[in-house]
Parts: sequence; C-alpha cells; structure tokens
Amino acid sequence: MEKLVACVQKRPGALCRLICFPWAGGGTSQLAQWGKLFNDSIEVFCIRLPGRETRLQEPFAKDMTSVVNEVTSVLLKELEEKPFAFFAHSLGTYMSLAVALHLKEKYGLEPVHLFMSAAHAPNSVGHLALKSMPLPDEDNEFLACMEMVGGCYELPCDEAVRKKVVLTSREDTKVFQTFLFEKAERNIPFSCDVTYFCGSDDKVYDVQGWRELTSGDTSFYTFPGDHFYLLKPSNESLLIKHITRCIENVDL
Repeated sequence: MEKLVACVQKRPGALCRLICFPWAGGGTSQLAQWGKLFNDSIEVFCIRLPGRETRLQEPFAKDMTSVVNEVTSVLLKELEEKPFAFFAHSLGTYMSLAVALHLKEKYGLEPVHLFMSAAHAPNSVGHLALKSMPLPDEDNEFLACMEMVGGCYELPCDEAVRKKVVLTSREDTKVFQTFLFEKAERNIPFSCDVTYFCGSDDKVYDVQGWRELTSGDTSFYTFPGDHFYLLKPSNESLLIKHITRCIENVDL
C-alpha cells in the first residue's frame, strides 16, 4: 500500500479516513501533510500515481480505468474497514469521482462526504469542453493552455525539473480526458453530502451540477486566492477545520 498511498501520520484509532487526490502534475508532498494537522478522529491517505516521487521509474497511468482499478484493489480492505471521505482538487476531482462511482456500483461502498475543489461538475458543459480540449505538444503552449483553464502554478526554475512537472501534468491531463460520466444512466449516484470549495480569484467553474449528483446536502464555499488557494496556510487551516466539522457531524 505504501507505493500508492502516502500517510505521514498513522492514526489506527481514527473514526474516519480522508482520502486525498492531488491535482494534475501533483504528488503527495502537500496534501499528505494534512495528516499532521487533523485531530485523532481523522487519518489522511494521499494517493500517489505512477510516474512521480517514489514511483518515478514506473510508466504513467494509461487511462482512468487503470487508476480506478489500482486504487480500489489496493485500498478496498481499508475502505471496507471504516468510514471514509474523499477530498480532491482540480483534475484530481475526476479521479476521486471515478473511484467513488466504481466503489458504489461494484461494492456498495460510498464516502460519508465528498469534498470537491476547483473543478467543473462532471455533468456540466464546462466539463465536456475541458475534456475535448486539444493538448498542445509544445511545453510553453501546453502551460498557457493550463493557465487558461485555471490550473497553473509557479514552476521551478531548474529546466530539468520544470520539464518533468510539465510532462507529469500532461500525462495526468490525458488520464482525465478518459473519464466517462453519463448522468442519464446513473440517476442520482450518491447519497452523501457534497461540499465544493474554490478560490475567489480563480476562473469561474460550472458547479451547479454538483447538486444533481447526490440526494444529500450540497454546500459551496469560496476562499480568498487563486486556483491554488488551498496552499495558503490561512486557507488550509480553515479547510481542515471545516472538513473535520463535516466528518464529525456524520453519524459514523
């Protein structure tokens, strides 16, 4: 499990696990650290995809199906063992949704809460437009494209590291574009509450469709900042407090 999951603070007595899915090109260095910031009731797992960090020598995932199969096969025992919630940011949102849909359909398992961040609802026009967007081959053009859709952050100056980040982001975006969601065939897929977060200075996302994905409550919160508002310490603290309150209010 250590290959797929980063868990920097093990909490065997936790009531619930929070499974975090990073953004395109991201690793576990930011969200895994949340494990030190939550209280003892929540244990944090951060998903590590192939092609980065300790999995640098592995080939990138080919499509969303391969990601879903790996996550569910590795984590199924843990997900059956105790309640779990998902937090996902940007393109990682669709990975978390693909996993959640698979768990519900095949195993009857559902998160107690879905925390989604800075992404179009999967049943929206904005999501379809993003999926069909052609990806430029040239690095600078690709970065400009990512910036246009809100998903760019400050890149390292080192050229080799920069190229690796761009390559990883490109491959993760290709995986996202293989995510299939047909709302008409699914009725209402979830019954858990859904909370959507975004940055006040980020691009505008097509988000009202989140209400159609669950029979539970849907809430929307805006934080000061851009697409990566969650990396600001003040926002991070508020996010963690809010997520903790939502999870602890669920009848576990």
